[in-house]
Amino acid sequence: MADKTKKTEKKDLKLKNTEEKKIMPRLEEKYKKEIAPNLMKQFNYKSSMQIPKLEKIVLNMGLGAAVQDSKLIGEAVADLEMIVGQKAQIRKAKKSISNFKLREGMQIGAKVTLRRKKMYEFLDRLITIAMPRIRDFRGISDKSFDGRGNYTLGIKEHIIFPEINIDKVNRVLGMDITFVTSSKTDKEAFELLKSFGMPFRKKEIQ
Repeated sequence: MADKTKKTEKKDLKLKNTEEKKIMPRLEEKYKKEIAPNLMKQFNYKSSMQIPKLEKIVLNMGLGAAVQDSKLIGEAVADLEMIVGQKAQIRKAKKSISNFKLREGMQIGAKVTLRRKKMYEFLDRLITIAMPRIRDFRGISDKSFDGRGNYTLGIKEHIIFPEINIDKVNRVLGMDITFVTSSKTDKEAFELLKSFGMPFRKKEIQ
């Protein structure tokens, strides 16, 4: 009887996981049904393979203060994992710099890379929930493209994310969020990100 119950539980869990995988994130569905077709028309692509797409989102916390306070790394990693729901990597110094009391191999930051479903879900939360919580928010600059279709957004306070309990935060941390796209140009990347709902102040990309 116990074995039968265990088999039933495993079957239910497997079914639940399958159903969760079938649920497409809102922005992924929007990309496939609206954004991709619109970009195809706007840029007159001859093949659907030419349509720009978001490939990954990289969150990076540089923690220079960790040189003086080793506990900061643990706190940063925990907060970053709470925000994205995925294990973060600890970044280490590649070489020693005596002026900054930095030794090779010292932990100096935290990083996480999001792809596919988690990438779209994070982007949705960032645009609809986190950004509106930025103090005196008036939109983001479009001058942070790298010339190869990738965009980096600087966040000064990680407490804009609702996953972070402000009462338990010992230090407010900043981070860089890089959106890596398959775009050939910054203009294409701009239109792609804007279509997702990225609140650019005004278009300056040529």
